[in-house]
Amino acid sequence: MATTYETVLEVIHYTDELFYFKTTRNPGFRFKDGEFVMMGLDHFSEKLQRNKPILRAYSIASPSHADYLEFYSIKVQDGPLTSKLQHVKVGEEILVGTKPVGTLVPDNVKPGRNLYMLSSGTGIAPFMSLARSIEIYENYDNVILVHGTRKIEDLVWKDMWLSLNEHEMYGELVQNKFHYYPTVSRESYDNEGRVTTALFDHSIENTLQLPHLDSEFDRVMICGSIPFNQDLQNHLLKKGFVEGNMSDPGTFVVERAFVG
Repeated sequence: MATTYETVLEVIHYTDELFYFKTTRNPGFRFKDGEFVMMGLDHFSEKLQRNKPILRAYSIASPSHADYLEFYSIKVQDGPLTSKLQHVKVGEEILVGTKPVGTLVPDNVKPGRNLYMLSSGTGIAPFMSLARSIEIYENYDNVILVHGTRKIEDLVWKDMWLSLNEHEMYGELVQNKFHYYPTVSRESYDNEGRVTTALFDHSIENTLQLPHLDSEFDRVMICGSIPFNQDLQNHLLKKGFVEGNMSDPGTFVVERAFVG
């Protein structure tokens, strides 16, 4: 697989289980907001007595118009890649694949009025890119980011999302079209429970003062665990939504590259 080296510019450890890092971006690297790429580290193989890259699929969390790349990751202490990646430092190099792909891109959904981005845990990563996308705000009246976590501390960038409409850098782009619905399942919080429940009982739309989900006007993107994806997919199919893909746009799409 073709890869390039990028230099780490910033590292932030949010919790014992979550971290973020920013890297340089090769001027020739192109991607669509919402896509993922193979990313990893060189690793010396004792068996082969040479470097053998360890690569995994990671959503690009930065918007396509940025001149840097952002990634968001869990920490798995015995994971082949994350056990090493979580210790990366500013100035060190990582490997980034040259062929980004993915389902959660605007081209895979039909035109609509409102875009719902439904995520759980680190499934928010592609929506970190899309929520700051120029194209999204040109095409939709409302952009709704829904993020479900177990703990409050896992609500990554919560403060920025809450103030995105007035954000110094993104406020002009967003133009008051952005809505944020965070929900927590294991701690006391303004919105408690799972994303699936909040969608099923219309808590999301009622809280944000938006019309109830309608396949004629609304488009949905989903990224989370297997049960999360399946529950939401089944719910949307029952409501008349049609799943889209790269060859046939629909009214909702699901990213399955990070599950199973």
